Amino acid sequence: MRAFVRLVVVLAVLGGAVFYWLTMPERIYPSTVPAHVVDLANGERMFWAGGCGSCHAVAKASGDEKLKLGGRQELVTPFGTFRVPNISPDIATGIGGWSNADFITAMVKGVSPGERHYYPAFPYTSHQHMTREDLIDLKGFLDTFPAVVNKVGPHDLAFPFNIRRGLGLWKLLYLDGKTFTPDPAASDAVNRGAYLVNGPGHSLRRMPHTADFIGGPRMYRFLAGGPAPEGEGVVPNLTPDKNGLGSWSEADIAYALETGFTPDYDTLGGSMTSVQENMVHLPAEDWAAIAAYLKSIPPIATASGK
Repeated sequence: MRAFVRLVVVLAVLGGAVFYWLTMPERIYPSTVPAHVVDLANGERMFWAGGCGSCHAVAKASGDEKLKLGGRQELVTPFGTFRVPNISPDIATGIGGWSNADFITAMVKGVSPGERHYYPAFPYTSHQHMTREDLIDLKGFLDTFPAVVNKVGPHDLAFPFNIRRGLGLWKLLYLDGKTFTPDPAASDAVNRGAYLVNGPGHSLRRMPHTADFIGGPRMYRFLAGGPAPEGEGVVPNLTPDKNGLGSWSEADIAYALETGFTPDYDTLGGSMTSVQENMVHLPAEDWAAIAAYLKSIPPIATASGK
């Protein structure tokens, strides 16, 4: 019996050590951050492509309120309630004291300056594909916003999702750490659109409706639409399927991103409303690039359930 107890203790210690090692947060070190002169115009482009204000501004913000990124919104999900953080330049409650290395670490590794895992409600699985230069430009643009003093409370999650350290195992499954690689067989426009959708444009990806039981994306349902993760309405199918964008031309898609109008003179609704309100700030060549990419991907039938 004593030998058995000792074996159990040894196995428990070894198991704990392996868990600790596998779940260690990774970070980007300053020595690996490229030297780059901030391009604020490009930073603004990345800001609107990513729809940052839609989540980090106060709920239903409009006009200048979209530039006050103090958090406050709550995302209610099957895993619990996530509270959107303050990403304004406030030093005490926002990201004003972050270095470029801190910001890039958060965006591509999902790790805080204090080396805690972020939950994937923060879409670092998309942002990891962005270039370091675009991330530095985005950080520079965010630094020009008004500082908002607002300390956001903790998430309210059920067990076992409230064990933050376990996210290290989740990342082993779903975070590959690869930046976007252009397809040599595709046009420049398609590659640009692919980068915008798969990198900063996580609002177009909207993958929670295709998540598995631990919140990981099922890529075989990529952009195929389905029930909205908020529980009401649907996320549209953005593939060239007959129930998606199959009958739309590239010009139709670009025009919808610019104006919010569909080819049949209806207006975009639901979650696409906020997406379009952000996309309208992009230049015409980006609308065209996104359209070219969406028409180039394989059609997938719309999901009837989660």
